[in-house]
Amino acid sequence: MYRTHHCGELRLSDIGKLSTLSGWVQRTRQLGGMTFVDIRDRYGITQAVFNMNTDAALCEQANKLGREFVIQITGTVQERSSKNTKIATGDIELISTQLVVLNASKVPPFTIEEDTDGGDDIRMRYRYLDLRRPPVQRNIIMRHQMAQEARHYLCQQQFLEIETPFLIKSTPEGARDFVVPSRMNVGQFYALPQSPQTFKQLLMVSGYDRYFQIVRCFRDEDLRADRQPEFTQIDCEMAFVEREDVLQTFEGLLKHIFQYVKHYDLGDVTRMSYNDAMRLYGNDKPDIRFAMTFVELNDHAKGNGFKVFDEAELIVGICAKGCADYTRKQIDELTLWMQRPQIGAKGLVYVRYNTDGTLKSSVDKFYNSDDLAAWAKAMNAEPGDLLLVVSGDAAKARKQLSELRLEMGSRLGLRRSDEFRALWVLDFPLLEWDDDDQRWNACHHPFTRPKATAEGWEKTPPSDLKAEAYDLVLNGSEIAGGSIRIHERPLQEKMFDLLGLTKEEAEHKFGFLLGAFEYGAPPHGGIAFGFDRLCSILGGADSIRDFIAFPKNNSGRDTMIDAPAPIEEKQYKELGIKAN
Repeated sequence: MYRTHHCGELRLSDIGKLSTLSGWVQRTRQLGGMTFVDIRDRYGITQAVFNMNTDAALCEQANKLGREFVIQITGTVQERSSKNTKIATGDIELISTQLVVLNASKVPPFTIEEDTDGGDDIRMRYRYLDLRRPPVQRNIIMRHQMAQEARHYLCQQQFLEIETPFLIKSTPEGARDFVVPSRMNVGQFYALPQSPQTFKQLLMVSGYDRYFQIVRCFRDEDLRADRQPEFTQIDCEMAFVEREDVLQTFEGLLKHIFQYVKHYDLGDVTRMSYNDAMRLYGNDKPDIRFAMTFVELNDHAKGNGFKVFDEAELIVGICAKGCADYTRKQIDELTLWMQRPQIGAKGLVYVRYNTDGTLKSSVDKFYNSDDLAAWAKAMNAEPGDLLLVVSGDAAKARKQLSELRLEMGSRLGLRRSDEFRALWVLDFPLLEWDDDDQRWNACHHPFTRPKATAEGWEKTPPSDLKAEAYDLVLNGSEIAGGSIRIHERPLQEKMFDLLGLTKEEAEHKFGFLLGAFEYGAPPHGGIAFGFDRLCSILGGADSIRDFIAFPKNNSGRDTMIDAPAPIEEKQYKELGIKAN
């Protein structure tokens, strides 16, 4: 038996017990004739004591231990005279009678502690060592707990966990596919799934009215902190449902995870239309932990001879509460921040609403105090507030102000990682125009059901069509998205036609789904949660990599195993592919 207890288990109630622990050496300390060894596993740390006066040979053996040696220690549990309140086992120690070195270790390339001296690159190269660190272990354990609670909730709601294929047909819509050559069908390729979308719809046709899967998905796209080429979804579909059924079910899932993993009452989930999200926050995934909503100033700011405003499509601003004492240096720094290429603003107009009631702006040459007072009234400003205004093309101005709003929220401490607010964004546009290809694209995917209109969706201009789609947003990040689906072949064919697919193309790419719709497809809808992103938000981290055991770097490489890598010449021949 390698161990009778794990390294985070022993307490005062175990005093006098003979215990065997196995784990890694965290550190050793020598004090007089005593040697102290901290032994660690994923459950915690226990201090073991070796006494030169009691057993000199055993103590000498302990003195030769290095960091990360794998050891087994047997001894008697004793109360510590100098307790350590920072660890769960800090009231006891193990008076050692036996030490076995199970495996020696080289000196690790970085410290395996709460805070490490290793940078991202070296920690990714030695990820198996980084995974020993307590903060990384907490992330992986929390991910496991979230997956277990998701399964528990969905099973309680009568969902069935069903696996769908990883080797499927390539349908080049949306992001790029990862393709897999077929040796048995030379010149033909599988694709790795970007999502199980069509398969879960087919399961609804098959009568499995509640499906879920915690599933790996693959997209060959440019990477960011919250994207990986392979990622995990909680993928779900329901038959015989309307939008409200889906929203209620998956609000329940999110609240359940928060309650049982974070012990946090999420409260009500707000609902907001896409149009309101864009009008009030400038993006379709607003962070509603703080207010600072947009106010349009066209009616108050045009016609005063300020060319920048007079020629702008939109003048829009936010009110930063209590910031009138910002210095000119601080405002100039904000202006430069807005003028970075990533934001692209040409400038920033400010108005200080001083505590004495006076108004001072960067455009006093064009606007008098009555003009500025009208701005302040429109923006519900009070003495002590700072108004920040941008202008220009409407879409760009909203995007720029959205970035400024989030930055101000961060600077003012309004985006706390231990506070959570969720909302549904509803009534998205069904289509978006692609200037490059001169055709309409689906905003979500081509299986999304058009929202009914008074004159009928076929008679409504494509630009005005809304989708029966919904996104779930948490703290300014989209964590889930879904829709009610099309379930009738004629309607799906009309949707493909609107997207510019010929009947032949639609049949070639999606004939299996269109055919299934002819055999009694029920009304259905679903959703997919970005599980990695949800984990990172609950864990208070900026990157999903912290919650993936073996992530890729920003170039899509696994530096630990050095992948991707070339294959052998004979593999090219077997696959019927010419090597470059």
